[in-house]
Amino acid sequence: MPSPLTSPAAAAANFEFRSAEHVPETHEWPGLHDHPSVEAAAAGRDAVPVVDLGGGGDPAAVARAVARAAEEWGAFLLVGHGVPAGVAARVEEQIARLFALPAAEKDRAGRRPGEMNGYGRPPYAVRFSRLMWSEGYTFAAAAVRDEFRRVWPDGGDDYLRFCEVMEEHHREMMALGGRLADVFFRALGLTDEQIAAGETERKIRESLTATMHLNLYPRCPEPERAIGLAAHTDSGFFTLITQSPVPGLQLLRRGPDRWVTVPAPPGAFAVVLGDLFQLLTNGRYRSAFHRAVVNGDRDRISVPYFLGPPPDMKVAPLAAALPPGGKPAFRSVTWPEYLGVKGKASGFDASALAMLQVPEEADKNVSVVPPVPTKH
Repeated sequence: MPSPLTSPAAAAANFEFRSAEHVPETHEWPGLHDHPSVEAAAAGRDAVPVVDLGGGGDPAAVARAVARAAEEWGAFLLVGHGVPAGVAARVEEQIARLFALPAAEKDRAGRRPGEMNGYGRPPYAVRFSRLMWSEGYTFAAAAVRDEFRRVWPDGGDDYLRFCEVMEEHHREMMALGGRLADVFFRALGLTDEQIAAGETERKIRESLTATMHLNLYPRCPEPERAIGLAAHTDSGFFTLITQSPVPGLQLLRRGPDRWVTVPAPPGAFAVVLGDLFQLLTNGRYRSAFHRAVVNGDRDRISVPYFLGPPPDMKVAPLAAALPPGGKPAFRSVTWPEYLGVKGKASGFDASALAMLQVPEEADKNVSVVPPVPTKH
């Protein structure tokens, strides 16, 4: 693990990726090859799960496929989702145009210390001593017009077109996220009637909040020495990732440890589960430790759409996720509280959840979501 930064190295933020002939020391990452990288297999233990949300009209089959993927991988490729193919193409076009702007224009939206939104490195990246081979922009998906006035203060056609495309993407992804949340609940064994009657399930589905992060991973002259996005787990519920047809997302698989490269078939979204979903499901579904590598020949664009609870919602294990007579494995926590816990952890994986585990001699005051009534 790289050592924490002692200074922000602000000058490196405007590094000219396009003109680089070598990876400088500021962007060189040690330990990238501690585990081998393998291509996803067509079958067997390295076959990344594919879930067809259409499922041939069999919701039970879809739920079983999601349960297997969530338990074994914490991630899967999603097809049959119904999102028009043109949405992803329009998003990629606008992101490429955004990152092609002169540095001075992008810097108007530079992320300031302590802020989540804006142009620049992801907030957690300041804990690393090396820089990633990428450009990024984070913003609240529901506030795109206010956010991108920072880039285009005078508005205009470019601004309007960019915002319209991002808003279209937000509408489609939020609708898909709500449908996928129901599938996850079914995968826990809940019926549609129970989901509709369950106050907690309904609140989760209806109050999902969304954050978008736009990533550009430029072509790298020495891809074996650089990383696009450092290995980590996401903190929220789950992430829908739109990616250009240049593979780069990798998932860590155990026994033996290896990085499996996720394919990027046209029209498919990658779904990655986060730490709070592992907590919500009492550890039944796991968050995925993942990273993004860079390509020596082509740029890669990805758009993670992070879905999680509102900041004031206490997340606790669902009763449906508990074994008969079982107790919750984790205490309840809000998203901001969990980010504080994770910020104190030594790594960027779900090991922070261990700090929320309830001892076996469970405290009687632990918050437990009440069971959903069964409709007879």
